[in-house]
Amino acid sequence: MDNTVTPDWAQALAWIDESLAEAGLRATGPVEQTRVRPWSVLAKVPVGDGTLWFKANGHCSTYEARLLDALGRWAPGRVLEPIAIDGERGWSLLPDGGRTLREVAADDPAHWEDLLARHAELQRDLAPRAAEMIALGVPDMTAAQLPGHFATLLGDPLVGGSLAAEQAALLRAYEPGYRLLCEQVAASVVPVSVQHDDLHDANVLVGDGYRFFDWGDASVAHPFAVLLIAMRIAADRYDLKPGDPVLARLRDAYLEPWTGFGTRAELAAEVEPAVQAAKVSRALSWQRSLQDADPGSLAEYGPAVPGWLEELLVPNVL
Repeated sequence: MDNTVTPDWAQALAWIDESLAEAGLRATGPVEQTRVRPWSVLAKVPVGDGTLWFKANGHCSTYEARLLDALGRWAPGRVLEPIAIDGERGWSLLPDGGRTLREVAADDPAHWEDLLARHAELQRDLAPRAAEMIALGVPDMTAAQLPGHFATLLGDPLVGGSLAAEQAALLRAYEPGYRLLCEQVAASVVPVSVQHDDLHDANVLVGDGYRFFDWGDASVAHPFAVLLIAMRIAADRYDLKPGDPVLARLRDAYLEPWTGFGTRAELAAEVEPAVQAAKVSRALSWQRSLQDADPGSLAEYGPAVPGWLEELLVPNVL
């Protein structure tokens, strides 16, 4: 596994101790790395009878720490609020948020309805902060930027070389259509906002309301793009086929908080273009995450970049 993202551990431990002291806490045992990925490192910090979590983002997503800090101020109680951050190094010290919705809810797609509605409310309320998020370094994946990103990805020898000749030709032929699609998304009356890009029931904590976490893939984009991953995971989990009425119910639950921007039918018509356009954003997220990956990690995760471009040629799970 690639270790290029792993911080200088002596410096990280010193920062953890300093941050704990400022919060009136101290570690009661050794800090243990629990997950190392090409894009981040997660470590468990024992404190008293509980646990805190240290996260170090690679330079591909150092913005997450700054975003966490901002979200904690803009939407307290609705996100996992950090105890401390180092915005330059992309480090954060986080509380243990308890159990996730996946852990506590009945194994039924109905619990996704409230999850999606609450997340839509959060996106709607954060929309006025979109420019501030971009200034923090959160990637700008608004529709005006995506056609250029698509062309750059297709021109990347590593990406293009991973595509079959037929798929590469089909994707190049799709460029004008994708540009028109993005123009349609850009004309939306729904404001851009934060787009989590990995929303599912294991990334929301429950207890005193819903609190969303793990923003390392986040961008600023058309908010409905968040349904790309959310709907796929729900469909895979419950074996729901495209057109299943359960998927329509989940989509409508998500759209309900947006009804101030249009009728249900008008909003529903915006879902497909936003989700389709977001596949390029997803490919870029993987490409960023693997910038410094070693050959083993590239072999394991690298196919996700061309794989998401190929998804432009297949129907969506909606």
